Amino acid sequence: MSGHTTELVVFVLLFLLVTVMGFVAARWRRPTDLASLNEWGLGGRSFGSWITWFLVGGDLYTAYTFVAVPALVFSSGALGFYALPYTVVVYPLVFLVLARMWSVSHVHGFVTPADFVRARFGSPTLALVIAITGLVATMPYIALQLIGIESVLKAMGITGHLPIVIAFAILAAYTYQSGLRAPALIAFVKDALIYIVILAAVIYIPAKLGGWDSIFDAAKAKFDATPAPGDGIILNANNQLQYVTLAFGSALALFLYPHSLTGVLASKNRNVIKRNMSALPAYSFVLGLIALLGFMAIAAGVKPVMSNGKADNNTIVPLLFDKVFPDWFTGVAYAAIGIGALVPAAIMSIAAANLFTRNIYREYFNKNASDREEANVSKIVSLVVKVGAVLCILLLDPQFSIDLQLIGGVIILQTLPAVALGLYTRWFHKGGLIAGWAAGLVAGMWMLYLIPNPASGKLHFGGSAFALSNLGFDTKMTIYPGFVAVAVNLAVAALLTLLFRATKVADGEDATARGEYFADEGDPKVKDLDLTGSH
Repeated sequence: MSGHTTELVVFVLLFLLVTVMGFVAARWRRPTDLASLNEWGLGGRSFGSWITWFLVGGDLYTAYTFVAVPALVFSSGALGFYALPYTVVVYPLVFLVLARMWSVSHVHGFVTPADFVRARFGSPTLALVIAITGLVATMPYIALQLIGIESVLKAMGITGHLPIVIAFAILAAYTYQSGLRAPALIAFVKDALIYIVILAAVIYIPAKLGGWDSIFDAAKAKFDATPAPGDGIILNANNQLQYVTLAFGSALALFLYPHSLTGVLASKNRNVIKRNMSALPAYSFVLGLIALLGFMAIAAGVKPVMSNGKADNNTIVPLLFDKVFPDWFTGVAYAAIGIGALVPAAIMSIAAANLFTRNIYREYFNKNASDREEANVSKIVSLVVKVGAVLCILLLDPQFSIDLQLIGGVIILQTLPAVALGLYTRWFHKGGLIAGWAAGLVAGMWMLYLIPNPASGKLHFGGSAFALSNLGFDTKMTIYPGFVAVAVNLAVAALLTLLFRATKVADGEDATARGEYFADEGDPKVKDLDLTGSH
């Protein structure tokens, strides 16, 4: 920690500022009573365009994104820029479905995507499958936010887990008290800091390193000297298919995560959704600038912190800031990353808690749970989720959490037929969707299992580049497993739907009506979720 006093003081002061804001948020736009999921878990479903923009942006562009994307560019080059096209194509895609999701959720009082599936397909089992998938995919995502904070602490020379435990204890306390209002208010500070730091970085650092020509020349020299066939400042014939499928698969998965929908359902009308889908690509511009920090770190000669004998590439951005910025601004940059972890972690834990409360507790333990009881259960579960995330970091190898998040992206894609396509068509049979989900999971896990990582020496679950040679093709090309798995999912769901229709296997009842997918603010009064129907 010696030599980092100024950075630490600035970091702590800004952290204290957002802590106060988190607790004060309980009084912000205060309702008469916070004791319901609509108020605690969705902020009263009343956020306008600006709040939603900061909330959704703060949720999707996490601290781990700001740390991991440049780290991937630092280690692999052009492949790390996959995050840029996927955040460009995602918004036109979700523009088509999110307004529908908001409308039908507004009419029926849905809080989670599993609520929608429960009503759309009349199947508690399918809803349980969607809820568990969301929970499993979200948990490692929360743990990854801790890795973002940890990278900053390492750069300041702070080791040990106590600071992370304290940070998450504070986060848990104000999330418990204020619900979604806390991350919504803090997101303003987080995004302001991120924009200031990144704009300063892309102007100041290149000037200090001799310009963009020098930066790209240094990156090219590094990758030309490595034996790895997949790295370089441009793509090659072997990784182009993986780049495209990874970008497209990630785009399809992004808004299937439960926490992504939490911010959307908290908005007050359809126009807020449409305006945000038009304005959120501004974050993609910043993300492109953030990715370039990986090349800047190469040109600046940054060496990652060694952890357990291995280079921790997640530390290259904090170390780059420490090397080129004055101490006080480095502290601001560190605070931007640290606060950038708190906002998504809070929203993710609320989304996971809502899934448990609505689709497990209320479905299987107490169908007559009151609004107050639901809110209380969600508050407690949100604490449990955060404790679980901290334990993941304390007890497991951080690389294991990264691997789990990679798996999470593949499995959350398997909810696409029921959630995203379900908004447009009721053609699929509930049995076909469950079978397709299972087939997609098996295919995805099998492909991930076969992926080695020569750099780390891992034989299985070593990344997202599945070699097509495993399927008998005579090629060195690789592909994203999630893309193939969801194709298997759709094929199985379609074939079994045809079979079930032909053999007249009973299907669930659709509790939604076509007009409800276009309802807007002031339309039909919110109704309770109907819990009738067979499994």
